[in-house]
Amino acid sequence: MPTRVVVAEDEAIIRMDLRELLQEEGYDVVAECGRGDEAVAMVREHRPDVALLDIKMPGLDGISAAREISSERLAAVVLVTAFSQRELIEEAGDAGVHGYVVKPFERHDLVPAIEVAMARFRSEQALVDQAATAEERLETRKVIDRAKGALMDRHGLTEQDAFAFVQKTAMSTRRTMREVAQDVLDGRLQPSG
Repeated sequence: MPTRVVVAEDEAIIRMDLRELLQEEGYDVVAECGRGDEAVAMVREHRPDVALLDIKMPGLDGISAAREISSERLAAVVLVTAFSQRELIEEAGDAGVHGYVVKPFERHDLVPAIEVAMARFRSEQALVDQAATAEERLETRKVIDRAKGALMDRHGLTEQDAFAFVQKTAMSTRRTMREVAQDVLDGRLQPSG
């Protein structure tokens, strides 16, 4: 599938040039607009791979739009702008921008910026997913440990037997160990006998 792009550029001629260039390079321009607030809405609606944003736009400037898009992890963001001041570049980085191309640009400037931005975005997503998975595992472990403690205190089980009870119950009921452990903690489940 081609890479999907939303283009936000307030100058109609430049927006048209960007669309044509992107389409010639095999990208799918799924939406385009001339306002930053519309760009955020279009990214939310179309879920593109990349949002190409100008900095100076009505409604919401490109950096503010980038901040919203990045904070919600909706798409990779590339700024395409005539402004190259260091302060703007730093502000763009703080806003979560993945790529920055200065106008006037050439085709060979834009495509690598998009590809690098997408790679950065994917790496960020992978880190977020790993962190969420690690956090989930830690929370699961805490619930299971508390359930083992409850089984040991309430029913005199050894730690090994308490763990085995949670594990076997989860397997026999086709539920997660965390669900079973939570039932133990809530008093809905206890060993028979």
